[in-house]
Amino acid sequence: MSLQKFIPTPKFDEYREVFKDFFKLERRDDGVLLAQAHTLGGPIQLSVQNHRALGQMLKVIGADPENELLILTGSGDEFMMESDPDGFELETEDMPYWAYEYAYKDGRINVSSLINDLEVPTIGLFNGSGFHSEIVLMCDITLAAEDSVIFDLHYDIGSVPADGIHNAFQELLGTKRAAYALLTGEAITAQKALDYGLVNEVVPRDQLIARGYQIADHVMSQPRVTRRLTTQIVRRPWKKRITDDLDGGFGIQMFAHVAKQKSIHGDEHIRSTVDYVREGRKNNFD
Repeated sequence: MSLQKFIPTPKFDEYREVFKDFFKLERRDDGVLLAQAHTLGGPIQLSVQNHRALGQMLKVIGADPENELLILTGSGDEFMMESDPDGFELETEDMPYWAYEYAYKDGRINVSSLINDLEVPTIGLFNGSGFHSEIVLMCDITLAAEDSVIFDLHYDIGSVPADGIHNAFQELLGTKRAAYALLTGEAITAQKALDYGLVNEVVPRDQLIARGYQIADHVMSQPRVTRRLTTQIVRRPWKKRITDDLDGGFGIQMFAHVAKQKSIHGDEHIRSTVDYVREGRKNNFD
């Protein structure tokens, strides 16, 4: 018998309670886990707090060997279209500290954990229009609700689009399309996202989770070792992209962020910037 014991791994019932204010977690007996991000039960409203919670949740899920597949999505009829009105007070109070803690460190962990800390297949469900879509676009398989719109708002709010969304767009769209989307805030409809290769399927919103489970059932039909090792193969392009580009991109964005010495995440600023998406326009200037 070994002289030492294993350190206990995370227990689902415990971390489901810990993360309940940020994610509704449900797990089937076969280890298929559904994580629905939310703010007060509705669509995600960006804040320092939920930005950090995402990376923490992904690391914990990855450390629990009873999890076999992750389905990740948002809540309600939008993915993320607003900012928590008071969600960036900490950043305003101490910009140098939180520009590192919230943005550079937490942001890198979010994207890196999705690719590196989860050794199980992932299915992203884009449940409605929103920004910061990289967290579902960089899942192994991604489905989109048929009325959803993918876009990036960083440039239009005076920020450098280099906190993971650049990885997703450049890898999936290619150089020219990514440059156009990042510089113009192009509103990419679900059908165009399918044509571009951003997503794998477009389905009605009310069928999105059911379709995610259907695909999960197929993935789960093969042995555990096959599932996990296949995941390592299909993620190789993302791993390379993150190694080559993620830290440098974040560093460039944070230099610009701190140089401004003011937050660009205010609720009113973001809300007015995304109006063109709700209005069905292609971008914010035509």
